[in-house]
Amino acid sequence: MSYYGGDFDVIVIGAGHAGVEAGLASARMGANTLMLTLNLDAVAYMPCNPSVGGPAKGIVVREIDALGGEMAKNIDKTHIQMRMLNTGKGPAVRALRAQADKYLYQHEMKKTIEETGNLLLRQGMVEKLIIEEDEVKGVITQTGAEYRAKAVVVTTGTYLRGKVIIGDLAYESGPNNQQPSINLSYHLQELGFEMVRFKTGTPPRVNSQSIDYSKTEIQPGDNVPRAFSYETTKYITDQLPCWLTYTGEKTHEIINNNLHRSPMYSGVIEGTGPRYCPSIEDKIVRFSDKPRHQIFLEPEGRNTQEVYVQGLSTSLPEDVQRSILETVPGLENVRMMRPGYAIEYDAIVPTQLWPSLETKKIKGLFTAGQINGTSGYEEAAGQGLMAGINAALKIQEKDPLILNRSQAYIGVLIDDLVTKGTNEPYRLLTSRAEYRLLLRHDNADLRLTEIGHNIGLIKEDRYNKYLEKKEQIHEEIERLKNAMIKVTKEGNQLLKSVGSTPLKEAIYAIGLLKRPEITYDIIAQLAPPDDTLDSDVAEQVEIQVKYEGYISKQMDQVEKLKKMENKKIPEDIDYNAINGLATEARQKLSQVRPLSMAQASRVSGVNPSDISILLVYLEQGKLKRVASTNE
Repeated sequence: MSYYGGDFDVIVIGAGHAGVEAGLASARMGANTLMLTLNLDAVAYMPCNPSVGGPAKGIVVREIDALGGEMAKNIDKTHIQMRMLNTGKGPAVRALRAQADKYLYQHEMKKTIEETGNLLLRQGMVEKLIIEEDEVKGVITQTGAEYRAKAVVVTTGTYLRGKVIIGDLAYESGPNNQQPSINLSYHLQELGFEMVRFKTGTPPRVNSQSIDYSKTEIQPGDNVPRAFSYETTKYITDQLPCWLTYTGEKTHEIINNNLHRSPMYSGVIEGTGPRYCPSIEDKIVRFSDKPRHQIFLEPEGRNTQEVYVQGLSTSLPEDVQRSILETVPGLENVRMMRPGYAIEYDAIVPTQLWPSLETKKIKGLFTAGQINGTSGYEEAAGQGLMAGINAALKIQEKDPLILNRSQAYIGVLIDDLVTKGTNEPYRLLTSRAEYRLLLRHDNADLRLTEIGHNIGLIKEDRYNKYLEKKEQIHEEIERLKNAMIKVTKEGNQLLKSVGSTPLKEAIYAIGLLKRPEITYDIIAQLAPPDDTLDSDVAEQVEIQVKYEGYISKQMDQVEKLKKMENKKIPEDIDYNAINGLATEARQKLSQVRPLSMAQASRVSGVNPSDISILLVYLEQGKLKRVASTNE
């Protein structure tokens, strides 16, 4: 028997990293929001690596913050270590990474949700969607509660028909023996959604007290304050180190001798695994020439002895896992607390989504996170934020927010999913972004704060600070264009000390700053500003001046692309009626239904000749409409 549970504007199914961002964004934009989750004790749970950030992913976290999301603030409050990666390389590939206290991260996120207005967090398993005339109207839970809503966001992660696999043992389960969601997956298939089966996995966890750290290499956090959020003012300074060790010849021997017991090679696992996060048995087979592989020992929190053995993800039987651990330096006498496992789950084919993350099949229904075929907390959170924003905008009868590929990594992520789809768990990489010099860790606020403010997620005080920062950057660059640095003995000594050529004649400060070895700090000594600049303002000035030529070239490319983005394609276009289109192009374009010529050009299987034909067809259509209007 079902019963009426209440009316809401937006319902979010799931409270993982996608779900929490979707629910918070929707509620903060004024929508009365219900968040339903299988287990209130697993809100924002980290079933895999207890970390946030890294290459590309760390930039996504900054983008989430610039738009008004929560992940950055939460990790800033709960990390045990933070490091800036790739500091020896250019700004386009620098990224922040934090090791989380996974239990505190959950606790703080749940607390934030509970204290947010317009947002109700409730435990419940959704088994069916209420659909009327191809439009979502609500959900029905396992206990018979019927909740009505104008929009629904599905963020079920790896729980849809989840199956845990360890050796020849396989059983229905969500991550870490959580309850799986079975009926909702079948219901989505009944509604006509095309589903795929993916796989991911985790390594064993071991007891810290049984590790001999003297045989490992310490990996400390940075000794300067770091933060993901632009709002963070209090920094955690008592950091915990991680540790580095390696597999060896004996490790590889044990794995090779037990490949017949690996579910990956015995046929037990059906789902496709992530290419960029392979299991240890997959690494040994694929990279058989490598004598060793890195293993990072990462504490799971301040108040637990559990240590995450990163790099040793496996679904081999438990006895084999114990034997493998004992071959790793520092782990000879280690006590395993939890075995590693693989988990299979259902995901929907993401080309069934519009760029807003609303499904094409059912109006008002959005999906976000690993259900869309991605891997990683950050990718999930970025999608969740966008789905929550667009669900709220939909009930406000406003146009959706769609970030393009030159605005954000989140835009690259969503465009890749809905335009190209994915045949394996999708991981965001810097190489996926053609405008990565524009999409940097340091400038996420300059790219996205305006948008966050316009949709109501960035408050006035923060917005005003952003405007002030923007003005300071502009003023300082203008000052450097006019500030003349004269030839002095002291100045030339300073230049020599940093390996730069001494001046023979006066030079504008901006010209000197373009030298690779010259930092803004050097310029500030030779041509001091009236007031000391904040470090992030100085960083922006230095990057914008040094990389001006490269940035300008990418901006020119973006402007050219905008012309294609502005050439819109009607949603109801019949590609079969267009003469000259290749058969594959017709099929792919009919499936993806791109909204612009730029998106059409990125659809796999669509060639430049197809794009030319499509452009002519659209222009002819316009000419016909103009002619009929004139008549």
